[in-house]
Amino acid sequence: MRDLVCLSHLRWGFVFQRPNHLMSRFARKRRVFFIEEPQHDLGPTDGPFIETFRQNVQSGEGSLEVVVAHLPSGLEDWETARALGWLFSDFFARREIEDPVLWFYTPMALEFARHLPASAVVYDCMDELSLFHGAHEALRENERELLERAQLVFTGGQSLWEAKRRLHGNVHCFPSSVDSTHFGAARSSLPQPSDQAALLHPRVGFFGVLDERLDRVLLDRIAALRPDLSFVLVGPCVKIDPAALPQRPNIHYLGQKTYDELPAYIAGWNVAMMPFARNDATRFISPTKTLEYLAAGRHVVSTSIRDVVRPYGERNLVAIADEPQAFARAIDAALTHGDDGEWLGRVDAMLATTSWDRTAKEMTDLLERVSRSEKRVA
Repeated sequence: MRDLVCLSHLRWGFVFQRPNHLMSRFARKRRVFFIEEPQHDLGPTDGPFIETFRQNVQSGEGSLEVVVAHLPSGLEDWETARALGWLFSDFFARREIEDPVLWFYTPMALEFARHLPASAVVYDCMDELSLFHGAHEALRENERELLERAQLVFTGGQSLWEAKRRLHGNVHCFPSSVDSTHFGAARSSLPQPSDQAALLHPRVGFFGVLDERLDRVLLDRIAALRPDLSFVLVGPCVKIDPAALPQRPNIHYLGQKTYDELPAYIAGWNVAMMPFARNDATRFISPTKTLEYLAAGRHVVSTSIRDVVRPYGERNLVAIADEPQAFARAIDAALTHGDDGEWLGRVDAMLATTSWDRTAKEMTDLLERVSRSEKRVA
């Protein structure tokens, strides 16, 4: 198979999510180069360079390398683009990367990747990045150009698919999936991590990035309404001041954990929560953690995020509540369910319809179909 070059706005070692799951699977059969956004960590007289880190993948003929460009600080956008263009042209030549699949997660990568040769261009739109805090002013225009260049567009949820299908003729919806075996381990008794073991039960937990998508006011009010519950939040705080997070005796911030550690944390929770704000940044999100919580066998309470309401709320797999009193009551109800065999049976029936392996295969099949079409046209 042709090499695949992934251009991502997320760093490989930040939070293990959609790009990590997919690229790890693609790398079983081809060379995958995961290009992160550059680090501006050099002095003004230092020469830019590329650093690579090889990642372990399951047995196969492929490989996965994380690629990081190091640049001087203080560069203008055009200087950054020029330096990256030169660096990656040289990198492609040295590594004999010829006409790869270019797989974009961020349209901003076009600033340096326009000239790179490609056998196919894929845009995997997992978020509406233009609505996030601090989005670059050129992002919308770059996305329009990327949609013109791409032969294939994937979206991370139904809402994004509905928004992008009007802009491209070959858009496919692939909601984030789940490794059910990995999170299913939380259904059994697991040794409790030391920083969670002493927290009082019942515990209501969340894992994920703590940023502008978290409804801090809602979290604060729920914790005030239920002082007998321990609210546990696992994940890094980014783009917001940690001091702005609500502080109460029953709210516990445990920091970032690895993907492998997450089942042990959720195994110690009684209920999982998704207290997302309803704002521009959450308008199109399709939280990966929904299925991960369900695979762990935990009842979930969420605010009315559109791609959570459809299908999980409509199928009574996730409780939906927006106001503090309603959210607290939904947590109370979830705590009373106990071993709900009927609910768990419906959860498992849904989980049986999806996996990251299946998603990766279906994406690969569509990519191969596009590649065959391109060859016939040529």
